[in-house]
Amino acid sequence: MPRSLRVLAPAIIAVAALAALLWGLGIGGAAAPRKLADPGDFVRHALPIARTLVNLAMAGLIGSVVMAVWAFAGERAGSDPRAGRGPSPEGDPAESRIAMDVAAGSAALLTVASAAALILTFVDIAGIPFSGDAQFGAALAQFVTEVELGRLWLIELLLAAVTTVLAFAVRERRLSLLVLVAAMATSLPLAQQGHAAGASGHGQAVNALLVHLIGAAIWLGGLVVLVFVARAVDRRRLAVLASRYSTLALFAFVGVAASGVVSAWLRLGTVDALFGTGYGVIVLLKTAALVGLGAFGAVQRTRLIPRIADSERGGRAFLWFVLAELAVMGVAGGLAGALGRTATPVSFEPVRDQGGSIPPAEWLTGDPLPPELTPLSYFTEWRFDLAWALVCAFGIALYLAGVIRLARRGDRWPIGRTVAWVVGMLLFFYTTNGALNAYEQYLFSVHMLGHMLLAMLIPLVLVLAAPVTLALRATEKRTDGSWGGREWIMWMVQTPYSKIITHPVIAAVMFTGSLWVFYFTPIARWAAEEHLGHQWMIVHFLISGYLFCLSMVGIDPVPYRFPYPLRLVTLFATMASHAFFGVTLMTGDNLLLADWYGAMGRTWGATPLEDQATGGGIAWGIGELPTFALALVVAIQWSRSDTKEQKRKDRAADRSGDAELEAYNAMLAHTAQRDERIDRAGRNG
Repeated sequence: MPRSLRVLAPAIIAVAALAALLWGLGIGGAAAPRKLADPGDFVRHALPIARTLVNLAMAGLIGSVVMAVWAFAGERAGSDPRAGRGPSPEGDPAESRIAMDVAAGSAALLTVASAAALILTFVDIAGIPFSGDAQFGAALAQFVTEVELGRLWLIELLLAAVTTVLAFAVRERRLSLLVLVAAMATSLPLAQQGHAAGASGHGQAVNALLVHLIGAAIWLGGLVVLVFVARAVDRRRLAVLASRYSTLALFAFVGVAASGVVSAWLRLGTVDALFGTGYGVIVLLKTAALVGLGAFGAVQRTRLIPRIADSERGGRAFLWFVLAELAVMGVAGGLAGALGRTATPVSFEPVRDQGGSIPPAEWLTGDPLPPELTPLSYFTEWRFDLAWALVCAFGIALYLAGVIRLARRGDRWPIGRTVAWVVGMLLFFYTTNGALNAYEQYLFSVHMLGHMLLAMLIPLVLVLAAPVTLALRATEKRTDGSWGGREWIMWMVQTPYSKIITHPVIAAVMFTGSLWVFYFTPIARWAAEEHLGHQWMIVHFLISGYLFCLSMVGIDPVPYRFPYPLRLVTLFATMASHAFFGVTLMTGDNLLLADWYGAMGRTWGATPLEDQATGGGIAWGIGELPTFALALVVAIQWSRSDTKEQKRKDRAADRSGDAELEAYNAMLAHTAQRDERIDRAGRNG
């Protein structure tokens, strides 16, 4: 690849993004002087430019690290390619090194752009001209400590700085996961900025924007780093890497498209606003860019990638095509920056700041109180969450793809496991998107029902599907020095940390202990009031339940499992802990989170204390059903294990002609003869 293309790639993105940004600002009116508290022409243009640079730098960071972790060859700690323990000739550790260099540069740019955006945002909001005096510094310090937007920008700056240090320091494959986690974390403050806390639909909007940011980052950043790596590999290798990127881009495209629709609808509100406002026009332009990028991806995947390895011409055509695609991506990024500065048809002002009479439930949650909960409501009321809906959709799709791959290879996969996985994912989808999600903020009993599903029933069904075993059987082993799904799974299963958290004692303690710790510490309030806390709660209870079920009845490999009798003892102990917890809630006179569940102002349903007692009954009664099912599965597995062991002994006896039994009988006969001789000698004596 010509060296000039490595310079052209970022230059094309920057120019296209800047042109589209200025165009979008003009369409939406964000660059026009304000009637009140106008910050000046420089700030009106510099702030959206800084925010666009933040988005582009974050894309370069996340996309590069994802490709380094999943697509490119790299060295493990202590590997020596000259000794034959490094990557095979098909892959070169330079691929990963180039990707991490791009990530480090992107992280540094993200840090600088975040600092600029923080200061410009403060000047824009406060109306205080930039200066180096103490008064400006004091006002800026107050902004980053007391104002939510300022705190988010400060967190973004700190995360970017930490990620920069990690990206420059880390080159070992496994430690690159730490860089990936830090890189992904930089998207959280940006997602929270896109929708005011306390505004209606805050949770859905934040998750949708988070999906959009991460999907776009993988899509754009992965393509940029592919251009940088192309010069270091031959055409055959480039075809392999481009194919791997294309798979990531397909998932990213689905996430970006779905989240774009959700985010746009939340901000537009009506179809008329799509065509009658500047914000709507920019949305239409960005949609056109997205459709164009989808067409680029289809042509790239079906026609260009297969031709890369055939000839030099095919490789060059692919790279020039990629540059054109990057230009369109730059346009989409610039329009996104303009959208971030354009007034939305639907106001995102928190309900607490809107004045007038506000119901208590809406004051606390930001969303109106749903209608009275009835049995029919469990089927008719929904509160969709795009992030978890995509997790379920991708989970089902990947599992079925693995089953299909095994079938094409001539291997069979039990249909019961497939059904278990699909049912588990559908239950997870309902829990995070259905009536339980719509009412859990307002009714403790509904919250507890969702908790029991997340921690007990859903993990049990998913564990019986043996997803790790399927992944190991269906995923091809890589021999080019890179790590794919199979290699990462094998490493994670064998890590010391995995051996600790999958140990039955540790898993049981996490499963039962987290129930008490969560509800009787400030963690419960954090999960109720903060969006991030609620997402953590979902992940924690699902994982803790999964690990416990895996240690009890899992099919997937783990380092150690209790013998079957001890498994039943452990299950009965957890049942007792759940029962005691449920009785504590049912008989208690103190209301948990009284200024939350007790302050909703509901005029329907049970009183908050009665509802809490109902939640305790759910934890005790309904929550024990999955545990009983676990015990039943353990008993069945125990019975089958004994049957298999007996069959094994019978087969061994058939092969040896009951040699073991005959040897045992001969030993008994010899012992009897010896005892008889001893008795005879005693009588004669």
